[in-house]
Amino acid sequence: MLYIVFAVFMAIYFVICFYVGYNGWVWLRETFSFRYKKSYFAAIIAISLMIFLDRLISSKIVAFIGGSWLLIIGYSLILLPIANLLYYLFKNKGAKVLGGTVIVFFVFVFVFGSYNAWSPVIRTYDISLDKPAAQKELKILMVSDLHLGKIVGEKHLKRLVDIVKERKPDIVLIPGDLIDDYIEPYLTDNMGETMQKIRAPLGVYATSGNHDYYGNDLEIIFEEMEKAGLTMLDDETVQILDSIYIVGRNDLTDNNRKSIEELVKNLDKDKPIIMLDHQPDQLSEANTNGVDVLLSGHTHGGQVAPANLITGMIYENDWGYLKKGDLHSIVSSGFGLWGPPFRIGTRAEVVEIKIEFETQE
Repeated sequence: MLYIVFAVFMAIYFVICFYVGYNGWVWLRETFSFRYKKSYFAAIIAISLMIFLDRLISSKIVAFIGGSWLLIIGYSLILLPIANLLYYLFKNKGAKVLGGTVIVFFVFVFVFGSYNAWSPVIRTYDISLDKPAAQKELKILMVSDLHLGKIVGEKHLKRLVDIVKERKPDIVLIPGDLIDDYIEPYLTDNMGETMQKIRAPLGVYATSGNHDYYGNDLEIIFEEMEKAGLTMLDDETVQILDSIYIVGRNDLTDNNRKSIEELVKNLDKDKPIIMLDHQPDQLSEANTNGVDVLLSGHTHGGQVAPANLITGMIYENDWGYLKKGDLHSIVSSGFGLWGPPFRIGTRAEVVEIKIEFETQE
């Protein structure tokens, strides 16, 4: 059954690739009298295979081309049927204009999407909790979905280091997806040297995300992050300032992860509880069990519109801030990215959270 599903998927994928490629061929032929048909379709086949080749070899170029092709396919499935309909309505005229319009659109997507992906912004949320702590305010810098690997590398990681130095948080929290499937690029490019520059007075804490599991490198990821000075929370809780709980929950990918109830049952609910849970799928459970702040990522805010419409249907809070009962849910669109190395409708971000506590008596 698995082989049948795979065969159907591959058939659909290559039919779509042919559809996109054929439209490109028609435009080139009618606009520039392009005649190198065999070479053109050989190139389309090669590009179509890049997303599969990316799983076999460690190449930034292959990863970039494969991710870019996914973006082209996605938007082409929206744009090309409209262009085809207009083409036939006007009796096979206007191929140059229609094709040119599509090309201009993709140029815009590549330029603007690159800017959004590699120029992170800082979003700030102010929260008040009716619970006492050892200090009046806690300044958190939350960054999710680093996806360090072949695409997101040393250069982007240095941007995070600069932001941490500039904002001077009390604590840094990373709710999952530190690595993009495989640890090899992180090790090859020696990103640990840069990662260890992320520092905060109360520490840097992180949990696992789904992509940290996919390459079967989770144990090595934990080891490398600990070497870099991060504290990895493996369904664990730590207490800072003798008054605030930081709870790190394993990702949903882990079939043996603890429930929220298990993680907090022995905690003093009169004290602030901040939980890191990569996927924001259990807000009601968090609220019911006394969690005050739930920090998540995973959704990327859709990363490339209109995928945000899908994430919005799946998750109660797919991006930004949501108050649910006494729970404050904050979901980040992420610092890194997955798949297409672009962002449309979203922006790479770091989240600054200022929590004000009730004054201790």
